[in-house]
Amino acid sequence: MNINGKRYRTIWPDPGNSSAVFIIDQRRLPHEFIIEQLSSLEQSIAAIKDMHVRGAGLIGATAAFGMYLASLQAPDHNFSDFMMKSADRLNRCRPTARNLKWATERILRAMAKADQPEEKRTIAFLTACAIADEDAEFCRRLGDFGLEIIREISKKKGGKTVNILTHCNAGWLAFVDYGSATAPIYAARDAGIDIHVWVDETRPWNQGAKLTAWELQQENIASTLITDNAGGHLMQHDLVDLVLVGTDRTTHTGDVANKIGTYLKALAARDNNIPFYVALPSSTFDWTLDKGVEIPIEQRSGEEVTSISGADEKGRIVTIQLTAPGTRAANYSFDVTPARLVTGLITERGIVKAEREEIHRLFPECGVLLE
Repeated sequence: MNINGKRYRTIWPDPGNSSAVFIIDQRRLPHEFIIEQLSSLEQSIAAIKDMHVRGAGLIGATAAFGMYLASLQAPDHNFSDFMMKSADRLNRCRPTARNLKWATERILRAMAKADQPEEKRTIAFLTACAIADEDAEFCRRLGDFGLEIIREISKKKGGKTVNILTHCNAGWLAFVDYGSATAPIYAARDAGIDIHVWVDETRPWNQGAKLTAWELQQENIASTLITDNAGGHLMQHDLVDLVLVGTDRTTHTGDVANKIGTYLKALAARDNNIPFYVALPSSTFDWTLDKGVEIPIEQRSGEEVTSISGADEKGRIVTIQLTAPGTRAANYSFDVTPARLVTGLITERGIVKAEREEIHRLFPECGVLLE
């Protein structure tokens, strides 16, 4: 999307160096815009694990390019074993996001069609580029489908402002372009629909405050930052027309894993008869899990809860302690919203009910065949 009027993707090959790719270091946003170069498997692993990049689609694309960079490091005499171990190392970086393993598996399958290491390297690069392009295109398509939901709400309100509540960042910064939950918002803006976005801050990493709010500002979309627990209050007072979130992994039965706190938003939406939609490209579906409670939930350091980072009066990024020394903190990064609380799933092929039969009907080539 746009940064100060210039169009960017979140990851792209270095046009002057076939052994490197560029990413945006999201840890520095919104205070500093820093482009970082990745030139090795180790740097790719660090970028994913340490949150230089985050978001399901972007994690997948970074893992794909990480596999390509690993192929450049792989010795010819032990190429396949090196690449299998590289995929395993990448897969263990962040366990919840389905797109990560989906991407490494796709690279391995593609390379298996060639015999010589040099040909495998070329295939790895082309496949990584295809994964990035598909991620952007799928998000654009699901944006068009999600637009119809917003358009219908606008009609019912007589053209008055449509208020959308988001949680975490499922925007352009979480994917290669467009985003998942933000793609319908951008499409609605382009269609001339009057929209306003309530942006959850999303503790402890504050992706809503730092990323979503900044991203919407760059796109000149009206938005208001709120505390994570304000959503229910807004719903009770008819200030929310639609809850629109992303997901890091969704079972083929419709259960949704997303940033911690999403489940509570879904409960509040159900209690107030507000539609709750989840936007995702098909790469986020897990065709092997029947129950959302089986999704591995990442637990990160408690220090992310007991401290917070921001810019001081001189613009320097600093971290301060929020709690008393020795305070114990648990840091669950995701929760699972049961399918029964999801109004629908917005995908690149259309909007589908969060039900096994309907999901399989839309994606008949995936997962277990219907009986």
